Amino acid sequence: MANPTPVEDSTFESKVIKSTIPVLVDFWASWCRPCLMVAPIIDELAGEYDGRVEFLKLDTDHNPQTRSKYNVMSIPTIMVFKNGKPISHMVGFRSKTDLKNTIEDALV
Repeated sequence: MANPTPVEDSTFESKVIKSTIPVLVDFWASWCRPCLMVAPIIDELAGEYDGRVEFLKLDTDHNPQTRSKYNVMSIPTIMVFKNGKPISHMVGFRSKTDLKNTIEDALV
């Protein structure tokens, strides 16, 4: 099963912006309870969409440039990028159904 891969300020452009498939980025921090609650759901989805959607995690405490560039003020923030552009922006805990609907929209 594919798990989300860590991404950093230095690798964000190559892994997200230049990706040929949709990318879900989970902006999180280790101290954030809702982030820890949504993580297993994102892990499941990473397995379900393996090869069709890239799943990445960005630790906001260690990557201030990307956090700032995309105006991430609260976490978890989950963004879906397609063709290098953010097409979805969700803040706070989301259900598997909500996340799945967002991912399906990105695959159209």
